[in-house]
Formats: sequence, structure tokens, C-alpha cells
Amino acid sequence: MSAGPLLDVRNLRVTFDTRKGPVEAVRCVSFALGREKLGIVGESGSGKSQTGRSILGLTPPPGRVEADAVTFAGKDLTRASPAEMRAIRGKRISMVMQDPKFSLNPVMRVGDQIVEAFQAHGGTSLSTARVQALEMLNAVRIRNPERVMRAFPHEVSGGMGQRIMIAMMLAPDPDILIADEPTSALDVTVQLQVLAILDDLVTQRGMGLIFISHDLPLVATFCDRVLVMYAGRIVEEVAAKDLDAAKHPYTRGLMNCLPRLDDHHRILPVLDRDPAWLDA
Repeated sequence: MSAGPLLDVRNLRVTFDTRKGPVEAVRCVSFALGREKLGIVGESGSGKSQTGRSILGLTPPPGRVEADAVTFAGKDLTRASPAEMRAIRGKRISMVMQDPKFSLNPVMRVGDQIVEAFQAHGGTSLSTARVQALEMLNAVRIRNPERVMRAFPHEVSGGMGQRIMIAMMLAPDPDILIADEPTSALDVTVQLQVLAILDDLVTQRGMGLIFISHDLPLVATFCDRVLVMYAGRIVEEVAAKDLDAAKHPYTRGLMNCLPRLDDHHRILPVLDRDPAWLDA
């Protein structure tokens, strides 16, 4: 294993041109990712998803991505050619989106889509890819993988669809997995099952995981380290186990807005925003 970080992001900026002028969705974001579970949290619109997408060059036009450097495997991804990014995207860095309904091809059987992932990134034969696909479905704890291989996406549940997406993204054995709210559409029981799968696979494979979420209690128990984003910037970095003791008033405000089962009469506070946070 390399002693240095898997990914080093320096001064990342994502800007969208609008009729009212440029809007900075991500501003001056810097962080390093090792072989760990790194959480990125914040409310909707804080820039956490755009941060993950920009790393893989998935920012849609009219968005512009700029950075001092986004270094992976000795290469600055912001200066990589389209061919170089195709060799990295999926094979070396994979991304699981929030809802499998919008990621899986509705007119292709599940097995064909996983087989395609193995063939596209591994150059294996069809028969070998099918064996690997079955093994991967077993790895994400899908019962009767042969039946699931024959199914279409609309024939599987949301939890199973998310497991299928994880299987597809881990097929090339990537170094980094970016998971953009992979459990937000799932019920609590299935959510815990998917998290356990991710935890096992990341630990066994020595991967780096960027876990994007708005669920602070979930991130506190699942991740190793947490970045808190507000208005496109990182306002605080804290060990996940110490999230309850976070110092920044924005992080404290988010934590205080969470309902507690042991306090039936407490009125949930409204987050008071300080304009100084924009430049914190």
C-alpha cells in the first residue's frame, strides 16, 4: 500500500454560469483521502454532491471545474484528457449514485449490465465475466443471484437495486468508491445491510470511500472522518467519533436540529445562519 493519500484535492472550485451571473457551487475545497471512510455532510445545496461528481469529471455544462490540483495516482485529473479520464472513471474510481432507478438501464437484464462492467474494464471473455458477475452478487449478499441475473431493474426492490449498483461499481476493483447518498431511499433495515456490505468491501479491499450524506448520525457511526460543508465550502473537519463535540456553530446547529427520542417536549431549534460562515 502507498504511504501517501489515494486522492489529494487542492482548492477545488465548481462554478455554474446563470442569467444572474456565475454561481460558485463548490469553493476552495481541499482534502486528502486515504484508505478510509471519509464522510462529506451538509444540507441540500451545500456542494457535497458536486464535489464528488467533479472529481470524476461528471459536472454537467454549463458547470466549470477548476482546481490547483486533483491528484490521483500521480496524475492531476483536472488536466487529464478524455481518454485518460475514461481509463480512470469506473476502473480506478467508481461512483454509486443515490437512486438505482436512474442508474440502471431499464431495458437490459441485471446480469447483462454487470457482465458489461466486467468486460468494459477487465477485457474478460463473456463466460468469465458471467462467473465474476455471479461472484460479485454473492459478495453483496444477494440471495439466488442466478435469478437476479435474469431480472430487469424494475423487478427488483430498491435495496436490491442499490446492491446491484454497488456490485457493478466494484466489479473493476477500484481504488476509490464515491457513494452519493446510497442509502437515503432505503428503509432502516436495508440501509444497515447496505452499509455493512460497504464496510466489509472497503475493509477487505483496502479502498478509500467518500460517503456523501445529509444523515449526520449515520455518518458519525459509519465513517472514520467527516468534512462538513456549508455554501460550497468546508467549514469543519472532525473525527467521526467526535462529531457530537464539533465546534463550528453550523455543525452544532445541524446536530441540535435532530429530534431526540429521550426528549419529547423539546422544540427543535431553527438554524441561525451567520454571514461570516460564507468566508469561514
